[in-house]
Amino acid sequence: MINVMTNWNELAEKALRGELLTMEEGLAVLEADDDEILAILSAAFKVRKHYFGKKVKLNLIINAKSGLCPEDCGYCSQSIVSTAPVSKYPLLEKDTLVNGARKAMELKVGTYCIVASGRGPTGKELDQVIAAVKEIKETMPMKICACLGILSDEQAVRLKEAGVDRYNHNLNTSAGNFSKITTTHTYDDRVTTVEAAKNSGMSPCSGCIVGMGETNRELVEIAYALRDLDADSIPVNFLNSIKGTPLENNKELNPRKCLKVLALMRFINPSKEIRISGGREVNLRSMQALGLYAGNSLFVGDYLTTEGQEAAQDHKMIEDMGFEIELCAL
Repeated sequence: MINVMTNWNELAEKALRGELLTMEEGLAVLEADDDEILAILSAAFKVRKHYFGKKVKLNLIINAKSGLCPEDCGYCSQSIVSTAPVSKYPLLEKDTLVNGARKAMELKVGTYCIVASGRGPTGKELDQVIAAVKEIKETMPMKICACLGILSDEQAVRLKEAGVDRYNHNLNTSAGNFSKITTTHTYDDRVTTVEAAKNSGMSPCSGCIVGMGETNRELVEIAYALRDLDADSIPVNFLNSIKGTPLENNKELNPRKCLKVLALMRFINPSKEIRISGGREVNLRSMQALGLYAGNSLFVGDYLTTEGQEAAQDHKMIEDMGFEIELCAL
């Protein structure tokens, strides 16, 4: 283990050279004393600034299909094992999906994320999404990310041909922790879907949910796994424990730990989009803005079944930090 006097700038230089942090170095970031946080973030910012300057990418989710999911993911209010009172509806009509993209444009969002619950899309659902994507791409300078569950190779190709730029399918947790969180599909199922998206030509997007009982060593393993997948965008979610889900009593996070995780992800995936994602408001709280020293991307607006911070507040936070919103340029 590296001691508390670690020169964090040496880790930044190592990341900039393209060298992988060792397990011991990764653990040192996560287990550092809290009074090291500013030094760690300063080092992470050197890496972030090298690749992204002071730009911040904005993303917005539309909950295109809610509830009705047969999977048993312990963190999710939409799963079959959840008793949380959430809206349940089939896939939204094309016009509603297109109007959601227009709202995203008004909020200075560069990537519009069409997210649907379920194990994977039916043929009809895929057709509906494709029709909406084609109209959006014809009328708006908008990048589109789809998150529809497990995909076949053929479905991935169809989405790419329709104009989907990016496909999201999170690993969520480490391979060793996965069966404690979900049993109706496997870690390998998720890896296979990310690979299908990548092989189709879509940009692969895959991340994690922190705070689901994983160890610090497993957090480093997750960062390694995402590097191995070569995910272009890495959403780092922080568990928002929802009453009625199996993980409703998990309250293990605090803002300092969340900031260390973001720095770890930046050091191990230096050139990738690190997105500060779901649960940031309830876990980072008053320290959200500091996350931008490591992360270069945010979700704005609401998430799937939980409320997010107002977009205007996010815009102001970015401005107050001296950062700049990166507008979409296709």
